[in-house]
Amino acid sequence: MKRGNQGEGGGRPPIVFDAEQTKQVEFLAAMLSKRQLADYFGISETTFREIEGRQHEVSDAYKRGKAKAIAGVASNLISQARGGNISAAIFYLKTQAGWRETDEAAYQREPITINILKPDGVD
Repeated sequence: MKRGNQGEGGGRPPIVFDAEQTKQVEFLAAMLSKRQLADYFGISETTFREIEGRQHEVSDAYKRGKAKAIAGVASNLISQARGGNISAAIFYLKTQAGWRETDEAAYQREPITINILKPDGVD
């Protein structure tokens, strides 16, 4: 028989990630979303987010893993752009410098005149 008021005790104990699992989160964050990480650990996404809320080191590990991956890919992109890869340079400038393509020809056209001819005898 349960003792105490509702909400006091009972239920499953919270899941706590150990140091090894936290290292795995950092490593896998580069490749997996939070939903996929939850699947990897055999828990729901909601549970994973609750763990992040209780254990800030897990949340920090996820953010650090994502940031390291982005930095690595961005570094490679910049190297390619500097090395003469025009596609990499254009992509970088569009995403980081606000460049955009416009169809200037659409803005430089002459107005079109349309003449409607009426058949003979029609006013």
